[in-house]
Amino acid sequence: MTVSTAVAIILAALSTTITNLAYLREHDAAAALPVLSMRRPLHSVRLLLNDRSWLVGFAMETSGFLLYAAALALAELSLVQSISAGGIGVLAYVSARMGHRRLGGRELTGVILSVLGLLALAVSLIGGSTTGGHGSTAAVVVWLGASGGAAVLVLLLGRAMLGTAVAAGIAGGLFFAIGDISTKLVTQGGVRTGFLVTLILGYLLGTVLLQLGYQAGGALTVAGLATLLTNALPIAAGTIVLDEPVPSGAYGGLRILAFAAVVVGGVLLARPERKSR
Repeated sequence: MTVSTAVAIILAALSTTITNLAYLREHDAAAALPVLSMRRPLHSVRLLLNDRSWLVGFAMETSGFLLYAAALALAELSLVQSISAGGIGVLAYVSARMGHRRLGGRELTGVILSVLGLLALAVSLIGGSTTGGHGSTAAVVVWLGASGGAAVLVLLLGRAMLGTAVAAGIAGGLFFAIGDISTKLVTQGGVRTGFLVTLILGYLLGTVLLQLGYQAGGALTVAGLATLLTNALPIAAGTIVLDEPVPSGAYGGLRILAFAAVVVGGVLLARPERKSR
């Protein structure tokens, strides 16, 4: 493992910790505000910007993004995103502590799987290349377009079927994934700096949707679902459209198992425990 890869891992770990703590702060602030609505965007933005607690959370999230972008400049997308995926464990633990409750069985299993996935990923780095690919720009555009279309579809149909909190978490996660993939593309320079447009749109729409979701559901449900998609989709995109190499042999199998463990852990954490009556 090279020095740049080691630095990228540290930056990614710091980024995901700060970002998930920011989600919790934003959730508590947004939940206490009057109803936010995309039909009244300026009014909603003023409510958020006038709330000091929310601004602190947003500043933390911005700091996390800057660390994430620095990590992407040093290592491949799928690697950085796998480290970031472990942040959902931070989200689960801190949300439980702040709510003065213990993690339920499903949540605890999710945390354990996420941690084991990160450990497996660390071992797989011994035999893997850390050189990222570039892939086809046309394929990337199709991927981002499909992700955006899926997010819009969730917003149009998902609220009635899944509820506002879940729909906002899923759609927000899809838009954040667009932003994350676009961030990697921008760091590659050249013509791909044009993806700065999708970077801004992805993060802007993702942030807005999370605030709406926070007013309808818990932080672990909304941000948990968003974090799951924000990490799973870029991991897949790194391999499928950016041609990032997967180690061969046993290390390759371990890398795939690590990705799977993180994703399954995220699914378990994003589904809240049923309360007994």
